[in-house]
Amino acid sequence: MAWIEVNGQDIYYVEKGSGRPFVFLHGMSSCGEAWWQQFDAFGERFHVIAYDSVNHGHSSNSPRGEDEPDRTDELEAFLAALGIERPILAGNSMGGATITRWAARHPGDAAALIVSGSGVAGDAAAPPRTLKPLDPDILFLPIGDSLTDGFKSAHPRMHERYLRIRSTATRLEYMRNPRPRNPQTIEESKTLAERVSDITSPLMVVVGSLDRAVPNAERLHRLVSGSRYSLVEGAPHNVYYEAAEPYNEAVAAFLDGVITEPTP
Repeated sequence: MAWIEVNGQDIYYVEKGSGRPFVFLHGMSSCGEAWWQQFDAFGERFHVIAYDSVNHGHSSNSPRGEDEPDRTDELEAFLAALGIERPILAGNSMGGATITRWAARHPGDAAALIVSGSGVAGDAAAPPRTLKPLDPDILFLPIGDSLTDGFKSAHPRMHERYLRIRSTATRLEYMRNPRPRNPQTIEESKTLAERVSDITSPLMVVVGSLDRAVPNAERLHRLVSGSRYSLVEGAPHNVYYEAAEPYNEAVAAFLDGVITEPTP
C-alpha cells in the first residue's frame, strides 16, 4: 500500500505484480481494495493497481463547500504521477464512467478498456444526482442493489467484508457533508454519446443481467465500433465482486485477444 500526491489530494493505492500496468477504478462509495479478487486473478500477469478516489477509502477529503474534483482529471493526474502510459483500465459504475470519459479525451491511448456497471445514458439532459447528508448514527454505508440478497445469504463473510472496507472515515465524512458535483463532470457526461465513437482502444463492456445499467451498457457497446459485450447472468451492479469468476474469465479472454504489443 502507498500514498501519492495527486492534484493536491493525498491518494491511497494498492498494487501487486509487475509488467504492463492494469489500473482498477472503483464505484461510488466503494474503494480500491474491493478489487482484491481481480488482484488475485491478474496480479501474476500484470502490474495491478487500484486507488481510492478522493473522498473515498483511505484517500483525503476535498474541502467542504467546494465542488468535488473531476474524477477524470484525477485519473489523468494519477497515471502521470506514476509515469503510466498505455495502461489497461477497468472500472465499475462511477469508475467505469470515469474511464469512458477518459477514453473520450484519449481515444487511442489505452492498451485496453473494461467498463462495467455503467455506459452511456439515454437521457443526457437528466438532472445530476444529489445526495442527502447521511444520518450521523450510520457507520456502515448501505449498498442498495450493488449485491444481491442471495449473495448475502450464501456468502455472509464476503458481504460483510465489502461493508467494512468501504465504510471508512473519509467516506463517512463525505456522506455526512456531500460536496456539489463537479460542473465539468456534468458537462462532459452530457456530450459523451457524441464523443465515444472516436474511441479506438480495445473496449469491452461487462454488465450483470440484474443491473439497472444494462441499457446504458448496451448503448456504449453500440456506439463504440468493434467493442465487445459480456452479459453475466444473475449478477448485480457490482458484477466484479459478486460474480468475480465469470467477470475475470471474460476479462482474461478479452485481454488474451487484444494485448499483443510488448510490455512497456
